[in-house]
Order: sequence, then structure tokens, then C-alpha cells
Amino acid sequence: MFDIEKIREEFPILHREVYGKPLVYLDSGATAQKPRQVIDTVDYLYRDLNSNIHRGVHFLSEQATELYEAARERIAAFIGAAEKEEIVFTAGATASLNTVAYAWGDAFVGAGDNILVSEMEHHSNIVPWQLLAERRGAEIRVLPFDESGALRTDLLPSLVDERTRVVAVTQASNTLGTRPDLRPVIAAAHAVGAVVVVDGCQGVVHGGVNVREMDCDFYAFSGHKLFGPTGIGVLYGKRALLEKMPPFLGGGDMVDTVTFEKTTYAPVPLKFEAGTANFVGAIGLGEAVKFVQRFDPAEIEAHEEALLRRATERLSAIDGLRIYGTAPGKCAIVSFNVEGVHPYDMGMILDKLGIAVRTGQHCAEPVMDRYGTTGMCRASFALYNTLAEADALAAGVERAVRMLRN
Repeated sequence: MFDIEKIREEFPILHREVYGKPLVYLDSGATAQKPRQVIDTVDYLYRDLNSNIHRGVHFLSEQATELYEAARERIAAFIGAAEKEEIVFTAGATASLNTVAYAWGDAFVGAGDNILVSEMEHHSNIVPWQLLAERRGAEIRVLPFDESGALRTDLLPSLVDERTRVVAVTQASNTLGTRPDLRPVIAAAHAVGAVVVVDGCQGVVHGGVNVREMDCDFYAFSGHKLFGPTGIGVLYGKRALLEKMPPFLGGGDMVDTVTFEKTTYAPVPLKFEAGTANFVGAIGLGEAVKFVQRFDPAEIEAHEEALLRRATERLSAIDGLRIYGTAPGKCAIVSFNVEGVHPYDMGMILDKLGIAVRTGQHCAEPVMDRYGTTGMCRASFALYNTLAEADALAAGVERAVRMLRN
């Protein structure tokens, strides 16, 4: 059963204090905390099994390699990939998205083509496509969202045409919490032969994914937002597409043969994993996936919906407070401002109360521009948060408002 107190016991950091107050950690959208089994696994790997993978025939190397490839297989099953070779380990979602933009984009996007990007994207799913457009002479088009934060999929017919090569879209907005219906987006893209690149950083945590059912072409996410280590990410790609792509980085482990006349490359996914792999991060991410798989996804979803509902109700009652992102079905992310209160001031006072929230542009400056603001406060919840913490957030905001308005 989903027992929140038992779950919290597995996260050591949740029991510390900040400024003499119990930590209320509401910044999981930036990075999630790590359960003990991930921490212990990372410690074990460095303490007892540290050895490079794919390069040795000795015991430590073979054991590390086996665990690394087992993690790939587990993650493939977790996101519904057809085979483990469709999982490429990277340094994070940003590295995954850039890999597609360079390796696929430079090969298949040309002058006069266009790339459609949604207005609610994180910078990591905007800037790589801008760089690609500049390199290749392509056009960037923007799929906007409405005042509630819902994606304007009704505008797809006017934005997608026979020269569209890429559609880049998030599964869940890191600022608004919006989880857009990607079915019409993917259908419109595939109707003209474009590929769909999905930023799954928030979506893989809040609701999960089956990439085959979604039918996206590429899917990227970071381990550290999924209760795993930092410095590790995943790029899913349909095998047929990965096979056609040239490698992005050159070096060790991504080659088959090397001579000064010609180099041939290893099969996918190793073709995209140049250099010494972050095998500790990958194995640690596999443990994080094991942790999540212990719970019924429906119970996690129900718990997070309850947290979102409580936080929304309490915050909405505060005079002058505006919540950004009210589209139905959003995930447990609440971004807000209070009239007359700067978000940085709000964040600093909440911090002194032991409440950790994100302040600023959240690496989504176009979203800020859309609402005419320079920044927001964001509370992002995870499965280890409690209703009492949602209440503490509202009480903290109320206290900050009294202090800053007087």
C-alpha cells in the first residue's frame, strides 16, 4: 500500500532541518531527492565495484558491465521501448535533446525547412532547435498556449506543412504543470513525415510514459528528476531512426574499427555513448526505477492529485495571488505570484521557514513573457510530499505576504 510515512523514511534528507525548521522540500521539479537504495547503490559501486565497463575481462569490469546493461534493459521496459538498444545513456535530458538536434537534425534538416516548438518548452527544448535552424537555414515556428496554459493544438493545421521536419514538445510543462494531449501533435507531425521529439523530464515522473503507445520518435529525460543520480540521462529513439543517424560525439567505445583511412562505428546504442560512460549514474538510475516500480502508478497519481488540489485550494484563497497554469489534468506543479510581492522576496522568506521552492524564470523565459512577468514562485510536489507540507506552503506564503505588504 502507498504509505507516505514509510516512503518518507526512505529519503534521509527529508528528516533534516533548515534554519531550525523541518525541511519542506517543494523543488522536486528542479531535482528530486534520492531514496536510500539509490544512495547505497552509488556508494557500493564506488566502494566495491569501481571499474570501467565494456573494456575489461576482469571480474570488476564484467560485473559493472552486467549491471549497466541490466539498467538499460530495466529502463527500456519502464518507458515501453521495443528493445533495450533504443535506450541511449547521456549526461542528461539537455544532452539527449542536443544529440537529436545535431545527429538527426544536421543530417535531415535543410534550408527552407521548418521546426515547430511549443511555447511552453524548457530552454533545453528550444535552444538546440534554434541552433539547428541557424546552422541549416531553417525556420522556427511556435505552437502557442492559451491563458489557462493549454496548448493550442487547434492551430496545428496552420503551422505544420510539408516542410516541417521536427516537432518539439513537452509531455508536462515544468512551469505550468500542463500535460498536453500529444495525440493530435504527433498525428499532425507524422502526416507530413516530421519526427516528434518529446521532453519527458516531468512527464516520466508525473504519470509515466509508454513510448510505443505515444508513438513519439525521440523521448528525453534526466535521471535526477526521477529520484536517480545527477549527471545521467536517457535518450529513447526508434531504432530505425537511430540507425540512420551519424554519431554526435567521437571517441572510445563508440567505434567498431579505427584506422587513419576510415573509422567504422559500433551498433546502436553504443554509437552514441562515446567515452567512459557514467556507469554509476546509469546503474543508480536503474535502482531509482526499481524504487518507483514498487508502487501502483494509480496510487502515486492519486496522491499527487490530492497534493495539487490542497495546495491550489489554499493558495487560491490568498488575496492577490495568481496561479499560472490551470489547464485540466495538470501535474503537481504550482507556479504563482502575489500582487505587490517579488517572487525572489517570497522565496527567501519561505526558505527561512524551511520551505524550499523555486523562484525565477524556471528556464522557460517565453512562458514568463507570455504572462508579462519576469519570474514566478514554483512549488513542485513529489510522491514523498504530504498534505501537511502543502498546508505549510500556504501558511508560509500568507506569512510572507503579511511581512512584505506592511
